[in-house]
Amino acid sequence: MNTHVYPPASPVEQDARAWLKILAKYRQPRIGRSAFELLVTIVPFACFWAIAYLSFAYEIWYGLIAIIPAAAFLLRLFMIQHDCGHGSFFARRTLDDWSGRVIGVLTLTPYDYWRRAHAAHHASAGNLDERGTGDITTLTISEYRALSRMKRLRYRLYRHPLVMFGIGPAWLFLLKQRLPFGMMNAGSLPWVSTMMTNAAILVCAALAAWMIGLMPFLLIHLPIVLLAGAAGVWLFYVQHQFEETHWSAGDDWQFPKAALHGASHYDLPLVLRWLTGNIGIHHVHHLSSKIPYYRLPEVLRDHPQLASIGRITLLDSLRCVKLVLWDDKRERLVSFRDAANGAVHP
Repeated sequence: MNTHVYPPASPVEQDARAWLKILAKYRQPRIGRSAFELLVTIVPFACFWAIAYLSFAYEIWYGLIAIIPAAAFLLRLFMIQHDCGHGSFFARRTLDDWSGRVIGVLTLTPYDYWRRAHAAHHASAGNLDERGTGDITTLTISEYRALSRMKRLRYRLYRHPLVMFGIGPAWLFLLKQRLPFGMMNAGSLPWVSTMMTNAAILVCAALAAWMIGLMPFLLIHLPIVLLAGAAGVWLFYVQHQFEETHWSAGDDWQFPKAALHGASHYDLPLVLRWLTGNIGIHHVHHLSSKIPYYRLPEVLRDHPQLASIGRITLLDSLRCVKLVLWDDKRERLVSFRDAANGAVHP
């Protein structure tokens, strides 16, 4: 019996084509605004990076706190790369692609390889039959119970916060993305993208090592990348791993419902919203991924009924860490303890 209750659907929500038609007017980027967004992200990133280096060089150790805002602006650069991948930042394919590729050298993310994996995520988010590409691995309770003891332990370790938000980002950005894992047989593009990004990273690292020394470069840039990576993984996690998210299988899976209810509205404070490129308005982004991130607040302003769908606050998001298994009977994510106890939610 389905006991999951979704928020009351508005008439517009009931008609997916109406939503798509309404949101279409927000899809056009403003080229000047896009260029400005890139400028006010790359310049502060470079400035904070330089402050961190000078603090290291002159042993002004408290100045190394500049690593934190540098990581925040690198995260924002990734959000621009993300929009480029959707063709929504400049809405000019060549300009978007090359902007994304250049930014990918800084974020250690091969653009074309990532773009293909991310497109698969958008096409199948919330679909129990198509998990595995561009997603955080999520098992149902029955799948977890069918595992051997060793495989259960592996899944528990994978979902542990220290692994998910500590070891995981380091593995992803430093190692995994150096080869096109998951797309080894998907043609030449993932390989070309990955190898060219790797080559560009090596050239930039060699240039930086020649200018300031290898160790200073690594001691500055690696913490920046790892902090930004951990924040990025956290954002991606809470955008889909919240209690009342939506998963379904077969003919029950419908793209509009999965977009609206399978992605959260992560309602962050204003400064964090800006630094994360409004990616918290994720349900709208999934419904219409061509909307530039700086126009997503316009959607909520003009259509406030969307703001309550899948809304989680910063405090709410901290509770999402324990949600690790999909309960297909109650249609919600639950903790290992709830799954073991068979706890019934109100």
